[in-house]
Amino acid sequence: MPMQFDRCGSQCIHEEAVNDVSRKMLSGEEAQALADTFKTLADPNRVKIIFALMNRELCVCDLAAVIGASDSAVSHQLRMLRTQKLVKFRREGKILYYSLADEHIDTLLKQGLEHISHSKEWAARFLELI
Repeated sequence: MPMQFDRCGSQCIHEEAVNDVSRKMLSGEEAQALADTFKTLADPNRVKIIFALMNRELCVCDLAAVIGASDSAVSHQLRMLRTQKLVKFRREGKILYYSLADEHIDTLLKQGLEHISHSKEWAARFLELI
């Protein structure tokens, strides 16, 4: 029978390891909140909006022009980003200017970009070796 790489070859529990991690484990509510954040970021247009706002504060019309979408589509995406507290806005007359809610969002996206950049570099080097 071929070995399955995603399973242990035999059933065993390392109690010390399990107890150590169990004491630190996220609650169901914390895990759901984090999953919801990543779910919100799982849309290319929302990622583009976040990236644009990493560079500067922009209004809905500016964001629509930058990502190549309609004002209403951008407004819909911004509503979702606001719900997850990833962006905030300020009003100046009739114009709403959006920015990132805090520096954590900037860090999260930069880390994600670094990860995919690293993955692509690794893949390119791997392809050169074969």
